[in-house]
Formats: sequence, structure tokens, C-alpha cells
Amino acid sequence: SALKAVLTDLSDEQWQTPTPFYRWTVKDQITHLAWFDRAASLSIQDPDAFQNQARTLMASVANFDEAHQTINATGAPLSSAELLAWWSHESSRLLKAFSSVSPKERLPWYGRDLGARSSATARLMETWAHGQDIVDAFGLKRPATHRLKHIAHLGAGTLGWSFLVRGFEMPKENIFVRLTSPTGEPWCWGDETASQSVSGPAEAFCLVVTQRRHVDDTDLDVKGETARRWMECAQAFAGTAENGPKPGERKIP
Repeated sequence: SALKAVLTDLSDEQWQTPTPFYRWTVKDQITHLAWFDRAASLSIQDPDAFQNQARTLMASVANFDEAHQTINATGAPLSSAELLAWWSHESSRLLKAFSSVSPKERLPWYGRDLGARSSATARLMETWAHGQDIVDAFGLKRPATHRLKHIAHLGAGTLGWSFLVRGFEMPKENIFVRLTSPTGEPWCWGDETASQSVSGPAEAFCLVVTQRRHVDDTDLDVKGETARRWMECAQAFAGTAENGPKPGERKIP
């Protein structure tokens, strides 16, 4: 994958580089991906074992910050080569596991069950988003691909969740999302007659809904008060409400 190609070229010292995501190091980022890829495989192959593991984790920590610290600590004893090998193994195993189940099969996860298709999309989103943290840390660029459509679909579908997780009143207005794919074709969600809309490059939308950019640091065109509020609190991932970067905080030239 594109991310693995970046990692292969890093020195051991560079694996200790802090990223813009809560100052997690590159090692922390890859540990996180490997750990949750392993968890997703377990949710498919042995749901009971996954649920036992999830209960043990959540009983041992007081909040999500502690959970992240516990998970990231598992990669600390590993060399960069060992960690890359672990993540490669877990991601390959996960792909095989997904190929063995129906897209509609319900899988246990933290907090609530997910459909297998949603679980796969979530793992793609996480890999892309944490990969963005890593390339941002080194000022690198990576090409946008058609796979962004899965992340954009998740972002559009979590409009209500973004409000709900913050205790905001659910929006009553329709919001039309029209994005331009990396190859120039339109990707659309919602009612095109809606008075409120979000439009622009698909990559920019994905960066905002994964909280890797503030909407003001993108080329997105946002029309309407509710659409604007959504783009300021968009959260395409589960867990507690998180705050994305402030304007200018992660604007990469």
C-alpha cells in the first residue's frame, strides 16, 4: 500500500517522529492500526473472544485517552521493522477475514455492532486518516484515489452522528453533498434540491470529516448555517466527541 511504501523508507529515528495527531509518534500510529486490525479480525473469526477482550480493555481504563495509551504502549518494545511486520500481518489477515463473511453480517464492536461492510469501511477510513497524520509529519504528498469514495460515503452518512455525539439538536434541514472525485466525476449524497450544501474536492471533504483539516483550510464550498455547523463538528468515527484542528493548525502548503 501507499502507506507501507512511506514507512519502509523511514529510519528508526523517524519512526519516533511526533505527528499532528495528539503528538502520537509514527510508532504509536502504526501500533494503533495494527491493534485495531487485529481486533476487527477477531470480531469476525471469534466474536465471543472479541467481546471478552473488549470488556477487559474497557474495564481497565477510565476513558478513551487511557485506552489509547494502553494500546499504543504495546508497540513500544518493538523495533520499527517488527512493528511494520506486525501491522502487515494483521492487515493481510483482516482482508482475508472480510472476504469470508457477508457484507451484511453483524459483527460485535466497541459500543455497538457493525455490519461487515461498515466495519471494512471504518478500517479503510482509519488507515487513511492515520496515514495522513504520518505524511503530514514529514510534509509529504500522496495521490488521491477512487478509494476515497468509501470514506466520503461514511462521512456523508455520519452527519446525524456528528450532531448526536455532541448532544446537539438533530438537524432538520437537508444538506446536499456534491464532491468531485480524483478523476473528475461527481459523487453525490442527499437531495440536490436542498438549499444547504457542501461541495468541492472529495479529498478535502474526507480530510474534514476525519478531522485532519479544518474546513476553512480546504477548497470546500459550504452553503447554509447547518451545513457550516456540520463541517465544523463532522466526525466520521465512533467514540466520544472529538475536536478537530483549528483554522490554520494543519494547513499544509
